[in-house]
Amino acid sequence: MKIKSRHHLKGSESKKILRLIEPFLEEPRNMRGLSLEVAETDQDFNLVLLKGRPIFMMMEGRPFFTVRGALEFKPKKKIVVVDSGAVSFIVNGADVMAPGIVDADPEIEPGDPVVIVEEKHRKPLAVGVALLPGPEMRGSGKAVKSVHHVGDDLWDMTG
Repeated sequence: MKIKSRHHLKGSESKKILRLIEPFLEEPRNMRGLSLEVAETDQDFNLVLLKGRPIFMMMEGRPFFTVRGALEFKPKKKIVVVDSGAVSFIVNGADVMAPGIVDADPEIEPGDPVVIVEEKHRKPLAVGVALLPGPEMRGSGKAVKSVHHVGDDLWDMTG
């Protein structure tokens, strides 16, 4: 992945992005005064950087967490929990298959961005796009298309 350009966001633009992220947090943190940058990439998404680190990705005009952003902000909504048997596949970039899912936010709708976490410690492993509604994710077939995971180019990016 290559960064084509970077620029700082105006205060009003930063506030708009942070407002769109707040609904995913159980307790919205004090995010005032955070200086955000946008990095245009050669991928089908742009990044939002905080202190040079990619914390959000802009997916279809909406911000959502990168794995690093999920580690930092600890979202409580749009979460898919997988069992330990699925972890090695997911951190290698595999899509999430329904049999490996132990829990999913019931508010998830197809097309929603989601954070995939492991069952024991609830650590983020990947970010993806839901293919099924949350209540139907514990069945069979593919449930989440992986977009970004621990160890990929975006994860390795330091800013």
